[in-house]
Amino acid sequence: MSLKKNLSFAHRLTYLLQQLSSKNFHQQHQLMSNQHNNSRRDFLKTAALAGLGIGFAGMTSACASNSDPVFNAVQSQTKDLSLTRRRPKGQKPVHSLTTTPIEKVRVGLIGLGQRGGSLINDLLNIPFVEVTAICDIREDRVANALKKAEAKGQKPMTYSDGDRAWEKLVQQDNIDVVYVASPWNWHCEMCVKSMEAGKHAFVEVAAVVTIDECWKIVDTSEKTQRHCSILENCCYGRNELFVLNMAREGVFGELTHAECAYIHDLRSMLFYLGTEGDWRREYHKVLDGNLYPTHGLGPVCQYMDIGRGDQMKYLVSMSSPEAGLSKWLKDKNPNDGRHAGEKYICGDMNTSLIKTELGRSIMIQHDVISPRPYSRINALSGTGGTFFDYPARLALDDPKKYGLNAKSSHGWLKDDDLETMRQKYDHPLYKQLQERAKTSGHGGMDYVMSYRLLDCIRQGITPDTTVYDAALWSCIIELSAKSVKDGSMPVAIPDFTRGDWKTIKPLGIVTA
Repeated sequence: MSLKKNLSFAHRLTYLLQQLSSKNFHQQHQLMSNQHNNSRRDFLKTAALAGLGIGFAGMTSACASNSDPVFNAVQSQTKDLSLTRRRPKGQKPVHSLTTTPIEKVRVGLIGLGQRGGSLINDLLNIPFVEVTAICDIREDRVANALKKAEAKGQKPMTYSDGDRAWEKLVQQDNIDVVYVASPWNWHCEMCVKSMEAGKHAFVEVAAVVTIDECWKIVDTSEKTQRHCSILENCCYGRNELFVLNMAREGVFGELTHAECAYIHDLRSMLFYLGTEGDWRREYHKVLDGNLYPTHGLGPVCQYMDIGRGDQMKYLVSMSSPEAGLSKWLKDKNPNDGRHAGEKYICGDMNTSLIKTELGRSIMIQHDVISPRPYSRINALSGTGGTFFDYPARLALDDPKKYGLNAKSSHGWLKDDDLETMRQKYDHPLYKQLQERAKTSGHGGMDYVMSYRLLDCIRQGITPDTTVYDAALWSCIIELSAKSVKDGSMPVAIPDFTRGDWKTIKPLGIVTA
């Protein structure tokens, strides 16, 4: 395999980062000075050239021969993305990391756009949380967030003086956890520097974009013994928690297959000026793969104990043609033609299949272009039953076992039977927090997520998602793009736990 082919992903990301800089990446930040623009341009170019692709050559495989012929083919095709890197001397695993319990969890929040602006509402309504710092390069956003905090009797420090103002925030003494809600290309550095400053890093999705960045956050978490959790709110949706509880209680029997997705018509949003559409659309120009894997993948990984008794092994990915976004641009001519001439390569639908070490399968899809209703699919199958979402449906091998009216598994449970199962298996975390969460975003899951993860820090216990989950769920971006480019060849999935998945305990069913 040629060096040019090996670095194609890095070249595309380098191009993207340069474009994000030169095309006024943050068009919404109109208050930025020329000095700040130069700062971002220098940072992006340096990060792209120094970080992307260079780490591939340093990866070493710790995998012995395997009897699976497809897996052996994977190894021969993907030496640049081998299964693991050796744990450097002095680093320790963090899958069971505990810390000193604290009465009040102090949070600093970087990024106050659409996502960060919503997160702060939840943080200010968690009784044991204090927001001690906020940061955004738009002063109006900082002022608005400060007003909300002051209404709750809190007075966070504020940072808004340029692209690197967040570096002052992570050095602030009275912060336990840094929330990172910035654009993707900043996630890795912000997480790394937060952990190096002694803080835990809680990062929005996707946690990072490249395999090299995945290893950087893993190594930094292990080196500093600080948590790096992914803020995957969909793990805390009512249906997701319902399915997790049923899986833990054995309702599905032996698990065999899962399906998940992020299907969301975002065509108009991708052209909204002053929003994340400004930078998310850029990825459609340079990557053809699954650009947003974690919303669907996170929950099914938890159902199937991925990283905690089973592990992803390899994937195969393919994309449909790119058509919808180009048609939208041509037909709508958004923003008075300022996007004329843009070319997109990301297929409208990307489908990836994942094989696990225990032989189970996961299908994951990404489509933010097609005119269709929202869905994460959220499906789980086993020897005892099958669940599919959007709408929620459940079929059981032996309905009588649960005192239901259904006769067999040949039809979905009727509403009364499904409600009976909900009453029995609704997750206790959801039941205890549903009243507090009812005004929160995404049906309350945002509040449940922040409450639970920050409560883990308060108790000093390991959060539900560790840096290994953040890396594994996010690495699908690069790996899917690689498989698509290589004609849907299998691609090995790195083991970020370095073999520890065999002994890490599965998530339990917790209460608030």
